Amino acid sequence: MDSTQTDHLKAYAAVYALLQEKQPVQWLLNYRGGSYLTNNSENARKAMASRGLRYEIMEESEANVLRAKIGADDLQGIAQLERAPKVAVYAPLDKKETFDDAVMNLLNHVGIPYEVIGDFDVLNKDLSKYDWIHLHHEDFTGQYGRFWASSQHTQWYRDMVTAEETEAKKLGFAKVAQMKLAVVKRLKLFIAEGGHLFAMCSATDSYDIALAAEGMDIVPQEIDGDPADAQANSKLKYENCLAFHGFTLDMNPREYEFSNIDTYGTRHRKGVSERNDYFRLPAYSAKNFPAYAMLTQNHVRNVKGFWGMSTGFDKVLIKPGVEILGELKTERMAEARYIAGAHGKGAWCFFAGHDPEDYQHRVGEALPDLSKTPGSPGYRLILNNVLRPAANVQDPASPNGMSLQAWPVPLRGTVLNLAITFSQPAGAAIKTDVRLFNVSGQLAQQYTLMLSGGENMQTLDLPELAAGTYQLEVQAGSEVKRQKIVVEK
Repeated sequence: MDSTQTDHLKAYAAVYALLQEKQPVQWLLNYRGGSYLTNNSENARKAMASRGLRYEIMEESEANVLRAKIGADDLQGIAQLERAPKVAVYAPLDKKETFDDAVMNLLNHVGIPYEVIGDFDVLNKDLSKYDWIHLHHEDFTGQYGRFWASSQHTQWYRDMVTAEETEAKKLGFAKVAQMKLAVVKRLKLFIAEGGHLFAMCSATDSYDIALAAEGMDIVPQEIDGDPADAQANSKLKYENCLAFHGFTLDMNPREYEFSNIDTYGTRHRKGVSERNDYFRLPAYSAKNFPAYAMLTQNHVRNVKGFWGMSTGFDKVLIKPGVEILGELKTERMAEARYIAGAHGKGAWCFFAGHDPEDYQHRVGEALPDLSKTPGSPGYRLILNNVLRPAANVQDPASPNGMSLQAWPVPLRGTVLNLAITFSQPAGAAIKTDVRLFNVSGQLAQQYTLMLSGGENMQTLDLPELAAGTYQLEVQAGSEVKRQKIVVEK
């Protein structure tokens, strides 16, 4: 999956097809762009050849040498893919044709099967049968995408409003905003129960805004006929959100914006143009941060940016503990483009922008022809997310008889507090190793502590630790616990 691959996008589909046939596949994280290793079977050769893919055949002894080499590398790792994830796309049928969706275009192009679900399905059907749900270009605040000022007299806008209002009434809601809130809350439960949620464009920030505004009317009177709550900004429930906090709503119906989360309106003023619009992917250690390593697999580190109704996320408004997987930095601006986090037993990922291969895609424009961009790095990030549930990988992990809690997170000073509890009763001293690894898997700090069974309180002074994301690892004998630590300066 490095630069020698002829069609990166269809390679994912070949892996998916093999998983459907119950053929084991290993994802070689950070090895040659995130390559795959599978049995040399007739099915595998057909899957590759039929899609025009480049592949290499090796003897089992060579494969064992490769596995050992990857195992000895701090940055690389192997993820065992166990099943073909069941995929759904949330795309209300009344808008599917007007607001084309990059993920649907991609899945259709490579041939990965999916089901289309709408508001009724989310609220009335069993979502546990899906492993991965993508949110179609959507406004979950009930403001019809803030297209009122520019498009209120167009037929497509009137049809959209009519269809949304009709669906809300059928489902027993007085307003569209109430229906959309019920949808995002049900999808949040889907994540908590172990599902994977992926959102792009306006489905990202509007998702969290809807959760924060529960119990309030934030839709301007011009859009839905009754006045919004003038005190809404002072009542937002940021604790309900997955990704953002501290944001302010834009209550002007003539503005093409929901809040100050999105950087859409500031990018031109700060010198961002198609010429310099790139975001960078960190090199995560596959051993310490396996899920993040999966999400960032690519043959490049700098990925071409692209606009959307929601184009980027103001870093100041991102919650502590949310991982920034892709970030644009210029002399005048730093914005997050690709972020991820966990909720309950599951995980979510927000990818800003509308279409990775159409820099400023507009309503009604033709979809890009993906056969012309078979190595698209932006589309690869989407497919990384599709395959992530196949591996059952989490960050952090390692449940066992020892518990670990570290605080404060994020760490803005130098003192990190640790609560380490062992299943053994108090008594004999237990040799405990404490290590901090950076995102590349390099050891940044290490300590050896002599603790006793039961509960232990410790403090670490970390004055030399640079800002960034670290994996805290505590090991006592065969027991290991890990926790992500974010250091801010």
